[in-house]
Amino acid sequence: MTVQDWRDFSCDDLAAPLRAARELFAIHGYHGTSIRAIADSAGLSVPGLYHHYPSKQVILDALVTHAMNQMLTHTRAADAASDGSPDGRFGNVVEALLRFHMERRDDAFVASTEMRSMDEPVLKAHVAQRDMQQRLVREIIEQGAATGAFACRHPTEAARAVASLCVSVADWYRPDGPLSAEQIVDRYGEFARRIIGADVDGIAPRPE
Repeated sequence: MTVQDWRDFSCDDLAAPLRAARELFAIHGYHGTSIRAIADSAGLSVPGLYHHYPSKQVILDALVTHAMNQMLTHTRAADAASDGSPDGRFGNVVEALLRFHMERRDDAFVASTEMRSMDEPVLKAHVAQRDMQQRLVREIIEQGAATGAFACRHPTEAARAVASLCVSVADWYRPDGPLSAEQIVDRYGEFARRIIGADVDGIAPRPE
């Protein structure tokens, strides 16, 4: 998976059954959604759905893997597009995480809440992807702490706090809400910078 613009999450290339499952899982939960409901929503027969996805667990695995791959691809692209400084890298990666959790709310919600529904192999793979994302944030904070750019004594815990901050946006953000996506990026970006002890002076907020 490659991206032309790491800020742009408008491309939804999910197959119809996965798109249907995402919507139903977000509304009814994994256990509250039947295979027949997914097939009906996707315009398929149950045998037709099973031809591509042998079980509901396979559907959950494919859906969450796609979401996590998209998040990782965009955050890595954001990192690569930075100036290479800890501050530039951190700002880009946090913005990408925030935009993912705003624009891919259902993906983020399913990936977070349905960990309890994952079989062990699926859960293990999902946790590995989550850890990759966490490691990127931690490594940037460690770089900043080593160079003096960030006053952070506990990079591992700080990275967890930053990730949790970004994930939380998916719980309440709405496109028609009182704050624009850009304003949320600014405000939550500042919160994240304060967590890691980065300089926040001289950052001009976007207009209300």
